[in-house]
Amino acid sequence: MYYFEERGYRKRVGGGLRSFRVTVGETDLFIRADKDLKGMVEGMVRKVRAELEGYIAMDPWFALSLSPYPVSPFAPGIVRDMAEASALAGVGPMAAVAGAIAEHIGRGLMEVCEDVIVENGGDLFIRCSVPIVVAILAGNSPISGRIGILVDPSDEPVGICTSSGTVGHSLSFGKADAATVVSNSAAIADAAATAVGNVVVDEGDIEAGLLLASSIKGVRGAVVVKGGRVGIWGELKLIPVSSPRSWFDST
Repeated sequence: MYYFEERGYRKRVGGGLRSFRVTVGETDLFIRADKDLKGMVEGMVRKVRAELEGYIAMDPWFALSLSPYPVSPFAPGIVRDMAEASALAGVGPMAAVAGAIAEHIGRGLMEVCEDVIVENGGDLFIRCSVPIVVAILAGNSPISGRIGILVDPSDEPVGICTSSGTVGHSLSFGKADAATVVSNSAAIADAAATAVGNVVVDEGDIEAGLLLASSIKGVRGAVVVKGGRVGIWGELKLIPVSSPRSWFDST
C-alpha cells in the first residue's frame, strides 16, 4: 500500500518557506508552508489513514483492483476521491493514493496557510503566492532535472504527479522515465500519471501517452520523458532548470 525510502531530492529545495517532515506509519510527507504545523498535520494524516485503512479492511478489493472500482456513496472522502480519479483515468483506485493523501492534507492546510506544498513520494499538492518551478526528475534520462514546470501564483491549488517505469517502487506497466501530469486535483494527476506511464514503453509511445492524457477529464497538461526525448501537451509553462540539483524552488 505504501512505501518508505530516504528521499534525497528533499534536500534540493529553495525558497523561504518553513520545511518539516511528517511520518505516520508508512506515510512519509515533506511539507513546506508559511507556518510550522507539524502537530496538526500528524493528526490529519492519522485520521485520513484510519479512514482509508478502515475502508480497505471492509472491502479489500478496493486496494487490489487494477481497474476502476465502485465504492459506497457513504465511503470516506479520501476513498471517494481515489475512486473518482481512478475512474476518470481508467486505472485502479490505489493509483491515486499518494496524490489523494497529499491533496487532503494540503486542502486542510489551506485553511490556515497562504502557501502550501505537500510532497508524498514525489507527488505534489501546491498552492503558492509566488511563482515556483518544479523540476522533472526522470532517472537516468539526460533530461532529468534539466526542465521544470513553472507554477504561477493562484488561489487555485495544483497537483503535479509523476509515474515512472524505471525509477522507484510505483507499479507501472510501461517504461517511461517520467510521465508527469498536472491537474487542479492531485488525485486525478496521480491516477492519470499512472495511466499515461502504462502506455509508454519506448520513445515511439510518447505521442500515445500525451493523447491519452488529453482525453482524461481534469488534466491540464502532461510531460512524458523517455530516454533522450520529451513530449509536452496542454497548459504548461516549461523552463530550463539551470542546475539538476533543483527540485522545486521559488523563482
